[in-house]
Amino acid sequence: MSTELKLRPIEPRDDAAVAAIIRKVMPEFGANGPGFAIQDAEVDGMSAAYSQPGRAYWVVEDETGRVVGGGGIAPLEGNEPGVCELRKMYFLPEARGRGVGERLLRQSLEFAREAGYRTCYLETLSGMEQAQKLYRRLGFQQLCAPMGATGHFSCDRWYALDLRSAE
Repeated sequence: MSTELKLRPIEPRDDAAVAAIIRKVMPEFGANGPGFAIQDAEVDGMSAAYSQPGRAYWVVEDETGRVVGGGGIAPLEGNEPGVCELRKMYFLPEARGRGVGERLLRQSLEFAREAGYRTCYLETLSGMEQAQKLYRRLGFQQLCAPMGATGHFSCDRWYALDLRSAE
């Protein structure tokens, strides 16, 4: 049996699974209080939230068709045009360490370039070390302060990538 994880665009039938993943994974890293993405209104309706122009969200399916992760791109709230944000990229433990994070991130960045964004921003936590290694490896630079107005005041690491000079 293949161990390949499949990426595909989110569909309405995925909303409950994606919300459950977000609500399971974020507390694992201590991100379950105010000021974290787990509190965002879009969590329960991700397919609708990412169906607008300039937005995309992909789910990761395992060999059985079960959704085991996801991630997407949307305009950065409260910032100048041309800046997008990598949003809600989370994976269940069984999907981690299988290269799907890098595949999803590269697909997200390609979408961002094609959509005309100049910069990709993201917020994370100091405890999410594996994710930060991936971000740095793909050219993201750590910032000293947050950008935009995401409302995620509890995040303590911020990164940005110039999409015009990256791969």
